[in-house]
Amino acid sequence: MFLDGMDELDKKIVLLLIENARMSYSDIGERVGISRVAVKARIQAMENKGIIEEYTAIINPQKIGGAVSCYFEIETLPEKFSYVAQKLNENEIITQIYRVTGTSKLHVHAVASSNDEMENLMNNVIDNIDGIVKYNCNIIISRIKDIKGLRL
Repeated sequence: MFLDGMDELDKKIVLLLIENARMSYSDIGERVGISRVAVKARIQAMENKGIIEEYTAIINPQKIGGAVSCYFEIETLPEKFSYVAQKLNENEIITQIYRVTGTSKLHVHAVASSNDEMENLMNNVIDNIDGIVKYNCNIIISRIKDIKGLRL
């Protein structure tokens, strides 16, 4: 895949970071054949361009006792779309919000500490947001594949 602003060496570095974001500049340099200093400079350049946005730990909610993970398909009134997205964005249980095509205008992921907390999100938050036409909720039973970000 051709990505503007990235050469083959940058792609190799990014693939190593996707595999292990904690890999040292020295280890990356050994694997791609350049110095630690050159690796650091390339990574900083990609961070400055916004190609690399962040480094994070990813927690699997299914491994935490009691956690409930689900996604919602939410249809809004067109004139209330921004308002609905803003209200959802304010809730800490909601982890991801995507604008999508088709009947549903929003695809929303949420992770709650319990079924009660998820039910509270639906009954006391989502049901009360002006502009939501309809929604459905799908509980995630298990994670089969979950890729973060762009694959090169």
